[in-house]
Amino acid sequence: MTQRTANHQLKALVDEADMSYETLARAVRAIALEVGVRLGTNKSAVHHWTAYGAIPDGQTATYLAEALSRRLGRRLTREDLGLGAPKGGEDDNIGLTLDADPIETLIALGEADVNRRRFLAASAYSLATAALPLQCVQEAAARTRAVLGGAVAGRADVDAVRDMVKLFMDMDERHGGQHGRTAFTQYLVTDIAGLCRGRFATEDLRAEALSVASAGAHLAGWKAYDSGEQGLAQRYYLQSLLLARNSGAPGQDGFVMRTMSQQGMKLHRPEHCLALAETGWNQAKGRVDARVEALFAITHAHALAKAGQRQRALTDVDRAHAALAAGDRAGDEVPFWALVWGPPTATVHSRTAKVFETLGDRRNAARQYATAAASRPGTTYARIIALDLVAQAEQQAKQGSIEQACTTWDRAIDTMAGVKSARTLKAVRSLRADLRPYRTRGVRCAAELDERARLFLASHR
Repeated sequence: MTQRTANHQLKALVDEADMSYETLARAVRAIALEVGVRLGTNKSAVHHWTAYGAIPDGQTATYLAEALSRRLGRRLTREDLGLGAPKGGEDDNIGLTLDADPIETLIALGEADVNRRRFLAASAYSLATAALPLQCVQEAAARTRAVLGGAVAGRADVDAVRDMVKLFMDMDERHGGQHGRTAFTQYLVTDIAGLCRGRFATEDLRAEALSVASAGAHLAGWKAYDSGEQGLAQRYYLQSLLLARNSGAPGQDGFVMRTMSQQGMKLHRPEHCLALAETGWNQAKGRVDARVEALFAITHAHALAKAGQRQRALTDVDRAHAALAAGDRAGDEVPFWALVWGPPTATVHSRTAKVFETLGDRRNAARQYATAAASRPGTTYARIIALDLVAQAEQQAKQGSIEQACTTWDRAIDTMAGVKSARTLKAVRSLRADLRPYRTRGVRCAAELDERARLFLASHR
C-alpha cells in the first residue's frame, strides 16, 4: 500500500546523510545481507519512498532505518523516517532501550522468539544499540520490578534454576545453538523470569537470581547468534547487561560488554568494539579472579589488533597468558557465567589465535587454534572445537600446507556430527570455497574432502 504524498521526513534524513539514492540502496542491501536476506532494492525504490511516500515491503523499512542510523550516528526508527509503526502491532523497538524493566523486556523478547516472529528473526545488528552500554556505565540500570505474592524463594530455588541454565549451556556447546532453543527460551520467560518476579528470603538471593537471569539472557543471545540472528542476539545481550548490573555480580556486566565487543568484531563492525572491550575490562578489574581477567585481557587484545595497534595488542596477549597462569597456580574459581565457552585456558588460546590471525601471523594463529581445540573436553564442547579446527585449517591452507589443512578439516567435520548450528554449516560452506582452487588443480585430498563436505551439507538441509 502506498501513500500519494511525498515523505518529507525521509527526504530530509537522506539529505542530512548526504547519500545518493544509489548509495543508500546499496547500504540497505548490505544490511539485509547481514541477516541472510537478499533484496533487490535500487535507487528507483528509494525515489518512490521519498517522492511518493511508498512504504518499503517487509523488513526493508528497518534496514533502511539502520542504514541511515549508521550514517548519521544516532538511532532512528521507522516512525522517525515517516514510515509509521510496523503492521500487526509489532514493536520493532523492543529490547533496544535501557529504560525499561529488563525482566518485562526479556519476557516480551522471549515470547516473540518462541513464536518465531519475523520482525525479530530478521532484525539487523544496530550500531546505535552497540553504543548504549558505553553511554550508561555510570548510570543506574533500569530496576527490575518485584511482584509480591506467592511462596518465598530460597536457596534451593535459585540453585535449581542456575543448574538448569548450566545444563542448557553445556547442551548448547555439545549440540549447537539450534538444539533445544525453543525449550530454553520458554524456560527463560516462565521459570527464570517468574523466579525474579517473586519474593526472596534475602536480598542476596534476589541478587543471585538476577545474575542467573543475566546468564540466561546471555545464553538466549548466544543461541540467536549461533542461528545467524544478529539483531535478536544483540537485544538479548542488552537485557543480560541490565540484569547483571542490577544483580551487582562482580564483573558480570563487563563480561556481557566483552561479548558485545566480540559480536561487533565478528560482524566486521569495528565501531565501539575497542571501547566496549576496554570499558568491560575496567568494570571487572580488581573485582574478578585472575583467570576471568585473562578473558577480558585477550578480548581487549583482539580489539586492539582490529584497530591496527599491533604492539599494544601483543602486550595484552602477554598479560592475558600471565593472568591465566597466575590463576591456574592459585586455583581460581571461575563463576559459571564466565564458562559459557568452556575453560578459560581454551578461550584465551582461541582468542589469541584470532589476534595473530588479524595481525597476519598465520603460523602462530594455527598453533593457537590447535592448542585451543585440544584444551576443551571433546564430549562437551563439540561445536567450538570444530570451529577452532576449521580456523586452524584455514591458516594452514593459507600457508600452503593443503594436505595438512585437509586433515584438520576432516577432523572438524568429524567433530560436527550431531551439532545443529548455522555457524558450523557456514564454516563447511567456506571450507568448500577454500578448496575450490586446489580441487580444480587436481589435488586429490581437496577433491575427496570437498565431496565429504558436500554430502555433509546435503544431510543438514
